[in-house]
Amino acid sequence: MLNTADILETINMIRQENLDIRTITMGISLFDCVSDDKKRLLNNIYDKITKTARDLVKTGEQIEKEYGIPIVNKRVSVTPLSLIGGAHREDTYIEMAKTLDDAAKELGINFIGGYSALVEKGFTKGAQALINSIPEALSSTERVCSSINVASTKAGTNMDAVNLMGQIIKKTAYLTRESDSIGCAKLVVFANVPQDNPFMAGAFHGVGENECAINVGVSGPGVVASAIKRAGNVDMSALADIIKTTAFKITRVGQLVASEASKRLGVPFGIVDLSLAPTPAIGDSVARILEEMGLETCGCHGTTAALAMLNDAVKKGGVMASSHVGGLSGAFIPVSEDEGMINALESGCLTLEKLEAMTAVCSVGLDMIAIPGNTPEAVISGIIADEIAIGVQNTKTTAVRLIPVYGKTPGESVSFGGLLGYAPVADINMTSPLKFISRGGRIPAPIHSLKN
Repeated sequence: MLNTADILETINMIRQENLDIRTITMGISLFDCVSDDKKRLLNNIYDKITKTARDLVKTGEQIEKEYGIPIVNKRVSVTPLSLIGGAHREDTYIEMAKTLDDAAKELGINFIGGYSALVEKGFTKGAQALINSIPEALSSTERVCSSINVASTKAGTNMDAVNLMGQIIKKTAYLTRESDSIGCAKLVVFANVPQDNPFMAGAFHGVGENECAINVGVSGPGVVASAIKRAGNVDMSALADIIKTTAFKITRVGQLVASEASKRLGVPFGIVDLSLAPTPAIGDSVARILEEMGLETCGCHGTTAALAMLNDAVKKGGVMASSHVGGLSGAFIPVSEDEGMINALESGCLTLEKLEAMTAVCSVGLDMIAIPGNTPEAVISGIIADEIAIGVQNTKTTAVRLIPVYGKTPGESVSFGGLLGYAPVADINMTSPLKFISRGGRIPAPIHSLKN
């Protein structure tokens, strides 16, 4: 039975507290598109995506109007293209990226994910070709997103891939230098990557998924912050209960949208991702939640403990609201996309080292951080290696999305626009880990990976 108070509460969340559905992402398998003939391969990919997702945007807009729930993005993810392109050459992979871009434009979606490779134990010919093509692929497209999984708890860490990704990020930054190196905002390096993630830039359609699936990512940091503020000076147990209750309500909205989209599109429902995804809008910030919990500024001592509690409570509340939870599911801390994180970094309270500590207890990792354009490749690879180690050792997903902004130095800022926001250029430690990174090979999996 519908409760009037619950309805009014949800309306208030949407109107005043920035509650929205961040994305409906349709995952599409491209395995039946494989062909040795380049032209046929490209045609197959374009036709499969545009036919399968032709009603995605229209359906999302209909649900928005009928339920009054903002759905910010409608997106598509596809099978990692390194598995589809096989041994095709790099130039073909670049054309595949352009084909994805053309399909995204035809559908009217803002991003398409799946220019991806899984290389935690080594490189196939297809994975090597795709990774080498990333800088040109991302600099010659607008809507294509790329992700590379370089490690897992079961396999260990592919340090050759870590080393290579430092080089790839720098090349991508250089080729998109005229637009503040924005190509790097569409490239993420993972450990323990989830294969049903609806959020970009890391979304792709995993090999164990249905032919097609609907995955939904919710938002709602402003809702959680408001609930904590209304509660006042309660103890930690009561605070956790408030967060859990609020996360349940947010996730129920996501479950409703996912179920409706699945039914109307005739596509199986995949998962709801519980992540609290912030935006640059005032009041829609994970950092502000932590400050409502009692921190003077995000980044001060106590931040990691507060974030751990928030992340745990969000998961406990959200998991009760949906039969199928997946993706990243936690609290995002992307610097450029969170006005509170931006403020904390600008004030000097939040540092890269503190952000790294925070990633040990939340989703996903060092995300959307602008760094000086002259940062050496080895330093970028070292940052990746440190973050990936947290994921591998803690059996969790971690990721790195760094943007070395050409021509920018610490203290300057850069604007990416829209949900990507803006960020101060972080001052980072430039001491070189080159000799360590250059050893190559694979860091063995931790002992606790042996669970069979």
